[in-house]
Amino acid sequence: MREFLDLERFPIDRPGSPEWTDLVERCRISLELDGMFNLDGLMRSNVATEVVSQIEPRFDCESFLHERRHNIYFKPVPELPSDHPALQEFHTSNRTLCADQLVGTALLRLYEWPDFARFLAATMGKPALYVMDDPLARVNAMAYQSGQALNWHFDRSEFTTTMLLQAPDQGGGFEYCQNLRSETDPNYDGVARLLSGADSQSKVIKLSPGTLNVFKGKNTAHRVTPVAGSKARIIAVFSYYETPGVVFSNNERLGFYGRT
Repeated sequence: MREFLDLERFPIDRPGSPEWTDLVERCRISLELDGMFNLDGLMRSNVATEVVSQIEPRFDCESFLHERRHNIYFKPVPELPSDHPALQEFHTSNRTLCADQLVGTALLRLYEWPDFARFLAATMGKPALYVMDDPLARVNAMAYQSGQALNWHFDRSEFTTTMLLQAPDQGGGFEYCQNLRSETDPNYDGVARLLSGADSQSKVIKLSPGTLNVFKGKNTAHRVTPVAGSKARIIAVFSYYETPGVVFSNNERLGFYGRT
């Protein structure tokens, strides 16, 4: 993997070594304090550029245009009236390529590399993480072109693992509000304040191509701000689970990818 990754600065390939243990501990502290960690330049910049050159043409002719209106929860909330400000609706739009369209890229090589899953599990405090058996969902590449955005939402999973491959000319910032809710407190009033623009706690960060970003997305509200300019924001999303053999249902595949 050394041709793809900067393993001198980020010794993911040396599990159990003092350098690996130190990196894991720094990432765990960042997850605890900031709700995320970033490894800026984990993927070499020339490799990220090569991946973009391989997949960018496919977005125009092979990708699924994923568009929807949704609230921050992606579902109804029966205990709230439909006009509650926490249920404000937004528009999300992007183009998605699935794992079967990424064959031969460094993305699949990285995803299937056991040391990568071992490192991620250690940073998250998990005994182990496993690749998905799903031929579509394992790794996705997503493009946000001019005018497109991923709007406010909470993730279904506790952690989300992405890697930025190309930054846009303008926009495309990652905006988030850490620990906006908890397992015991939905904090609907706090969600409403965020969506109205009255919450001063949200932050926006700009990532560089090749940066690995791992964040706690289940209780952290987040979005990608609208993209502008001729360059799309392109990211990879890596999906791991704590049990082996996970696959999506046909309904989930239709919703996320437009095919089964």
